[in-house]
Amino acid sequence: MFTDSHIAPDNRALVIGAGLGGLAAAMRLGAKGYRVTVLDRLDRAGGRGSSIDQDGHRFDLGPTIVTAPMVFEELWAACGRDFNADVALKPMDPFYEIRWPDGTTFEACGDDDRMLEAVAKLAPRDVKGYKRFMADSHARYKIAYEGMVAKPMHKAWETIKVLPQFAMMRADRSIYHHVASRVKNEKLRMALSFHPLFIGGDPAHVTSMYALVAYLEKEHGVHYAMGGVQALADAMARVIKVQGGAIRHGAEVDEILTTHGRASGVRLTDGEVAEAPLVISNADAGHTYDRLLRNHPRRRWTTNRLRKRRWSMGLYVWYFGTKGTKDKWPDLGHHTILNGQGYTKLLREIFMKGRLSDDMSLYIHRPSVTDPSVAPDGDDTFYVLSPVPHTGWKDPVNWAREASIYRNKVAEVLETVMPGFRDHISTELTFTPDTFRDRYLSPHGAGFSIEPRILQSAWFRPHNVSEELPGLYLVGAGTHPGAGLPGVVSSAEVVAKLIPDAPVMAAAARMVAE
Repeated sequence: MFTDSHIAPDNRALVIGAGLGGLAAAMRLGAKGYRVTVLDRLDRAGGRGSSIDQDGHRFDLGPTIVTAPMVFEELWAACGRDFNADVALKPMDPFYEIRWPDGTTFEACGDDDRMLEAVAKLAPRDVKGYKRFMADSHARYKIAYEGMVAKPMHKAWETIKVLPQFAMMRADRSIYHHVASRVKNEKLRMALSFHPLFIGGDPAHVTSMYALVAYLEKEHGVHYAMGGVQALADAMARVIKVQGGAIRHGAEVDEILTTHGRASGVRLTDGEVAEAPLVISNADAGHTYDRLLRNHPRRRWTTNRLRKRRWSMGLYVWYFGTKGTKDKWPDLGHHTILNGQGYTKLLREIFMKGRLSDDMSLYIHRPSVTDPSVAPDGDDTFYVLSPVPHTGWKDPVNWAREASIYRNKVAEVLETVMPGFRDHISTELTFTPDTFRDRYLSPHGAGFSIEPRILQSAWFRPHNVSEELPGLYLVGAGTHPGAGLPGVVSSAEVVAKLIPDAPVMAAAARMVAE
């Protein structure tokens, strides 16, 4: 295992960014004896998983579900604590409902018999193919999730040695095309292949290894954190403070500093310098290399190379509260996906052509049916997300002009499932790719950093231990294993495996042994 044997006898560590990956890294380092300071430009913990309070509503801005609670349980256990004593997770049943314009619906859940019934209702000729797909999903879960997610992949051999298994499982085939080889119904193909969209990947091009998500959901469930992901982030922040660490909000890092060719601290935008022999960046990997290391020579992650990467799509997100609607639209649950007319056509428009399509698909999050704390009594809180192109295309969407136009188009689609909702809106805000660029410093306003295609994953992704600067480590969506709550939290576990115990802890352990 790689370890940095040249770390100075100093147990200070700096974490850039209080996203879920940065918070998890701070917890892991605190458990290893480091004095950690987390620096974040926002006003509360969570990064893309933070929230905004407005007119009595809490809008959770980013992730809305917890699909692998064991990664949090293991994180808390590494800190000597009980996750379930700090955070309440509520299982979702069903996980989510998918709807099509012709009125067809499909509910996903963790019960095998109910899933088979749902498949038989939607596509009776595809039941056998669905069973084959679930066997595929289990096999990929064992190889790719259990075998790779929380393991360091900065050495080429770690990727090379799994290639025979990947070849056998046709990892070169996209998840959509793999599903299409198992089932014929186009709606079922969408229902079994859309999951990579929630980590920024084009289902028509990302590897079929993402079939593992179906088994992950079945085995571990889909959960909602009561209080939202913000409550999860706040609980992580409390652990860091109990460990003796600190989180500074309103502190934006402008540059990573170096001394004798090693990371030695950071400079903030106000000119303040913070020193430490360990720097962990939870900023986007592209921002880390192109901005924070702009004055340091780079060999692999140059500006030109970053520009040539394929980036995840952008997101248009409309957050709004409605007055007196708690009992309206009773068939609209916590998680709903509305499909447009053409699934694969929409993917091509977003990922291959960079065009804003009128034939949109929407994800509707209605947490108020589960969590009363998100809205005033009797009211509702909504979060409606539409995947859109990022801003890095030659002719990008002009969101200053298009945002209000697109809002009205989204509203027309929502009227089909929430008739009259516009008459009840009491407060609202919208995020576009421009917001992601400005709020999260995300290159091209991408929602999930570098797209997780097969040649942009594992060793091919920016490494957890920086290839450019000793003493610098990366966590979060842009590094291994990738985006999504399990991914970013697991990236911190990888980093903890690469960094030795703090010098003072190591010295104490030696004294005990002697």
